[in-house]
Amino acid sequence: MTLGTQTWKEYYLCRSELEFRMESGRPEKDFICKAIAGHNGGIDELAYISTNECRFDGQEKSVVCTVSSDSTVRAWDVQEGTEIWSSPLQPAALVNLAAYPRLQLVVTVDKQGLIKTWKAENGREWASFSLPTSSYALQACDHPETPFLLVASAEGVMYTLTVPQLQLLSWTSVFPSSPTSLLCSPDSQWVFASTQDSDLGPKVFYTQSLRCVVEDEPPVSSTLPVLLTSRACWAPDETARLMVMHRNSDNMRLAITTYELGTKQSQKVQQIASFLLPDNMMPPHLMKGHGSQVVLLVSGLELVLFTIQGLQLAAFQDHQKPITSMWVDQSRVLTASFDLSLRVYVWNKENKFPVLKSCYHLLGGSHRWASGFTHVESDSMSIVGIEARSIGTSILRSYCFNVQHGSDDCVD
Repeated sequence: MTLGTQTWKEYYLCRSELEFRMESGRPEKDFICKAIAGHNGGIDELAYISTNECRFDGQEKSVVCTVSSDSTVRAWDVQEGTEIWSSPLQPAALVNLAAYPRLQLVVTVDKQGLIKTWKAENGREWASFSLPTSSYALQACDHPETPFLLVASAEGVMYTLTVPQLQLLSWTSVFPSSPTSLLCSPDSQWVFASTQDSDLGPKVFYTQSLRCVVEDEPPVSSTLPVLLTSRACWAPDETARLMVMHRNSDNMRLAITTYELGTKQSQKVQQIASFLLPDNMMPPHLMKGHGSQVVLLVSGLELVLFTIQGLQLAAFQDHQKPITSMWVDQSRVLTASFDLSLRVYVWNKENKFPVLKSCYHLLGGSHRWASGFTHVESDSMSIVGIEARSIGTSILRSYCFNVQHGSDDCVD
């Protein structure tokens, strides 16, 4: 939040108007939609590089970065719908992206395993590091004292690098010869590592032991007592609460088990809840946490909410084709779909458990040219989706919400 020269009253009125417009979603009146083109290939990843702060002083600016199969990374002004900068053509297609808004830094990796850092304000290359094999996962860990980068290779090796210099701090073989997924905790103290549908139990590493290596000592880690892990997420309002989707060892049904992690000294992992998913539910392909008690699952066309004890809170079927992406924060939920729409949901937190309200669709372009949305992200004042085109390219579609500046104009 930035007040600048505004009074608290002016800020509150503008913030209230913004929340009203985001819940209402009237085209042209509440938001402006723009198609943003520039890449010559498909866009693989999208991330906001602007800080997620509310400004109502006329200086607000949302900036996103994208990587593409056209071998470039680019930055875009979301409000203006224009390209800010583009990198030179890289040696290979760029496949992944991580952002550090606080540091104004972007990290990319290409399909051959070459990692680079870029200055977000001007697109200048800062440093590079080459993996011996291709990359499988990339995690930005913006620790307030020592930000760092975690990378997992296709061979199951996890690398810890400094930011922005990309100097190697440590590497450890997590799941030999198996592609490894990574998920950093909200406070960057833990990282969850897993390999899809494997008999090897997922691991949780204490990141300080990856950053500050003690000679001849392995990094501090715990193996969770579950098999055939498929998805996981952290509870954003807890420092060390992890929800893991896996197959139940007794009947092979899908289950979600919630763990609390202890301190480095105790290395204790405590199970605090577990439940089986309904038999008639397709295996979810997307999973996110909300607050400390709620898990959101996407299964085909359906969005379903459970508590960590297994109480189903809601189920929505607002899309006509499969959901491809989900974005969750403390105010709202967004879903993207191959039906060429984004769906906006808003949280109501007045009850014991938060209630999600389904609000409206944001529509993409013509079905004649587009094959659907593949990704969605948001900040406090805008929403951006990746719209895939039928010819194999992609564009960005942005939705910027209107707020009048000044105390007398910030109410309907």
